[in-house]
Amino acid sequence: MSNSQKPVYGGQAVVEGVMFGGKHHFVTAIRRKDHSIEYFHLPRTTKPSLAKLKKIPFLRGIIAIIEASANGSKHLNFSTERYDLDPKDDDTLKQKEVSKLTMYLGAAVIGVISFIIGKFAFTLVPALLAELTRPIFPSDVVQVFIESVIKLLFLLSYIYLVSLTPLIKRVFQYHGAEHKVINTFESGAPLTVENVQAHSRLHYRCGSSFILFTVIVGLFVYLLVPTSPLWLRIVDRILLIPVVLGISFEVLQFTNKLRNIPILKYLGLPGLWLQLLTTKEPDEEQIEVAILSFQELLKKESESESEKKDKEIV
Repeated sequence: MSNSQKPVYGGQAVVEGVMFGGKHHFVTAIRRKDHSIEYFHLPRTTKPSLAKLKKIPFLRGIIAIIEASANGSKHLNFSTERYDLDPKDDDTLKQKEVSKLTMYLGAAVIGVISFIIGKFAFTLVPALLAELTRPIFPSDVVQVFIESVIKLLFLLSYIYLVSLTPLIKRVFQYHGAEHKVINTFESGAPLTVENVQAHSRLHYRCGSSFILFTVIVGLFVYLLVPTSPLWLRIVDRILLIPVVLGISFEVLQFTNKLRNIPILKYLGLPGLWLQLLTTKEPDEEQIEVAILSFQELLKKESESESEKKDKEIV
C-alpha cells in the first residue's frame, strides 16, 4: 500500500501517554504509577449536520478544531486523573463510573471554552500592544506587521517557558513519540522501538504548525482591513478569527500534500521549525507507550471495518 493509500491518522500527547485518532475511534494509552499500561477508548462520533459542514473548505477547519479541542480534553482529563494514581485505588474509582460521563462532557466543554478564550487573548493583546506604537508607526501596514511580530514573540516565549517545567517537558517528549510513530507508520516500516526512534519527531500535519500558520495567515488577512480607530481594529480581529482559522487549516492541509515535492515542500518549514520547541526527543519507554496506543487504535479500526463489511454482505 502506497503512502497516498494509507489511512490518515492523527494524535495528541497527554500526560504520560499518547492519544491517536482514526476514522472510527480515539485511543489513549498511558503509563500508570506502577509502570502498567492503561487504555482509554472513545468512538468517533459526528452529528450529521456537522459531517456536511466538514466537507466544505474553510468551514471544515473550524469544525475540526472545535471537535479536536472537545475530544482532546476528554483524553487529557483521563490521563491527568489516572497516571499518578495508585492502582490499588482503582476499585474506589469504579464506584464513580456513573459520574464519569458528566465529567468527560464537562471536560469537552471546558476544552472548547479554553481554546476560544486563549484564541481571543492571543489575538487581541498583540493588537492592543501594537496600538501603543501608533504615535511612532501610524501606517496600517506597519501596524499589522508589528502586531504579527508581537504575536509571534508571545507564541515562542510562551512555548519556551512552559517547556521548562518538568511535566510539560515530558508531554512534549510524548508529542515527539507520537510524531515518530506516525512517521514510521507512513514510511511502511515495522513499529518497533528501534525503528520509531530512528524517525523524525517533526510532522507536517501537527497542530503546532497550525498555530504558527494562524500568525502568518493573520498577517495577510489583517492587511485587508483598517487598523484605525482602535474599536474597529478590535471588532475586526474578533470577526476575523473564524476566517483566519479556516484559511490556516487549509494552508496546513496544502503544505502537507506538497511535502514530497521539491521546492514546494519548503512552504511547510516554518511549522516544522516551531515543532523544534513543541516536541522533545522521547525515551524508549515513552515510545513504547506511543506504539501500544497506535496498535490498539489499529485494532479498533480493523474491527470496525470488519463489522462494516459484514453488514454490507448481509
